Amino acid sequence: MRYQIPIHAGERTCTAHVGSGLIANMGPVVASALRRQARRAFIVADSRVPGAFTLAAAESLKGVGLASRVVAVKPSEQDKSLASLERLLVEMARMRLERDDIVVAMGGGIVGDLAGFAAAIYRRGVPVVQCPTTLLAMVDASVGGKTGINLDAGEGPLAEPLKNVVGAFHHPHVVIADVDTLRSLPPRTLRCGLAECIKHGLLAGGAGDPGLLDWTRGKFASILSADPATLAELVSRNIALKARVVEQDEREQASDEAGGRALLNLGHTFGHALETLPGLIGHPGSLPGGLHHGEAVGIGLVAAATLGAALGLTPPDMAASLRELLEEAGLPTRVDHLPEDDRIIDRMRHDKKVQGAAMRFIVPLAGHGAKVVRDPPIQAIAAALQAIRL
Repeated sequence: MRYQIPIHAGERTCTAHVGSGLIANMGPVVASALRRQARRAFIVADSRVPGAFTLAAAESLKGVGLASRVVAVKPSEQDKSLASLERLLVEMARMRLERDDIVVAMGGGIVGDLAGFAAAIYRRGVPVVQCPTTLLAMVDASVGGKTGINLDAGEGPLAEPLKNVVGAFHHPHVVIADVDTLRSLPPRTLRCGLAECIKHGLLAGGAGDPGLLDWTRGKFASILSADPATLAELVSRNIALKARVVEQDEREQASDEAGGRALLNLGHTFGHALETLPGLIGHPGSLPGGLHHGEAVGIGLVAAATLGAALGLTPPDMAASLRELLEEAGLPTRVDHLPEDDRIIDRMRHDKKVQGAAMRFIVPLAGHGAKVVRDPPIQAIAAALQAIRL
């Protein structure tokens, strides 16, 4: 099964193509999406993507007259940096990439953000093709035009990079989500994408797909076994949901009362603070190597529901229900080695959603939906952090 989802962003409309076997046939799709004839394609590939996919992409692009070069990028938060950005820009210049040529971002969300930002600022903007190869990137990072890098602006031995504080809106000309790539992922990586799908499910009642969360829960087994038809439907429904939200508030400028695109950050204020902290271990599961983005978002959903309950906005039992749902998906809901509240809150004060020095959180509501809250009492934030401590 293949899907085509239109995404309207400002004056541009692009199409997200979802299905199996798309990378090997991406050349004609890319060529038809470009306004002018390109001659070169600069492929930024996640170093974990099997070489067969990057080779197939280069061959298909060659078939429509695009000479390709592949540059591998390590997909870590530490490598989502100014140094990595400079490296890509230098390589693009050495290839003599021109304004009508294209950048292809092939990988997870880190690669999509980094390559998308390079495309946004090289020669004041060249077309980018988002070719996400993880579930998380397919349902989230590849749609909406947000690009960016982390910034190492801290001081002292305990300083961590500030996540996504440097970036630009740069919408893709086309999105190619080939679910065949998901079969190459470790189970942990696939589960990370499920966290974003659960987040979308919580918002779906107000975004045109009220049955999404229950459908997703009922399909956990098929999703985690990488069934192509189930994955294609999952990805297409999540892209369509995010596209509807983005169309109404492209640059996240809606008021707190309206919510708009900011609601897509449900779980992220907590999650972004957690994922850049070293030494954290997610439970259950005793996951090594620090928290991945999807895991941090899942834990952030529990914290957000607890915060909402402390403020009288979220049903008191929602945090427990979410914890059960996330654990059913194989995701952690508590954290070991979590530092003191003050340190975490300081991280959240650097979040890019801060406005007028006020922290902004998204909390879930009854019946699917969410609400922006500004500078809640510290005691309520502390209760939310306590709920995710091991």
